[in-house]
Amino acid sequence: MAVIRREASSDTAVADAIVAAAFGPGRFAKSAYRLREGVGCVAELSFVAEEGARIVGTVRYWPVLIGGKAALMLGPIAIVADRQGQGIALALMQTTLAEAKKIGHRAVILVGDEPYYGRAGFARIQPVGRITMPGPVDYARLLGLSLVDGALEAMAGEVRKARITATVAAAGCALG
Repeated sequence: MAVIRREASSDTAVADAIVAAAFGPGRFAKSAYRLREGVGCVAELSFVAEEGARIVGTVRYWPVLIGGKAALMLGPIAIVADRQGQGIALALMQTTLAEAKKIGHRAVILVGDEPYYGRAGFARIQPVGRITMPGPVDYARLLGLSLVDGALEAMAGEVRKARITATVAAAGCALG
């Protein structure tokens, strides 16, 4: 059974390698990565799954604005190939979503497959086009979750970077 814990700065290289193996270099061309570029992750929501001394999964969140209102963008979330399908990603999401709610975040979005992320409560944002992202996006894959009742439903507009953190690449998290 994996232990879910906060990512430490000493875990960053391994977490980055897990993401690179799962998504490859093409990930940098995606709209979600454009929103991460130059922005530091939300360090208190960067978690890893560990089995023994081996990190087998990672999840990170990024601050965004939706029509000027603060929200989170989940991802990437990645699990090592030989541990996929074991419920580790769901455990990472459940743990971090509970923590996000606890520390006062109101809504989370992501770009992904609804059947997969629906297990953690995410659903397609309706109506399509109420929330938009820069660049090409398959809006059937733009999903959201309110951590506070009605929070996501009250948001509309374009998703934008919430802040710029100098010298932070889209690939990394830059934990303190």
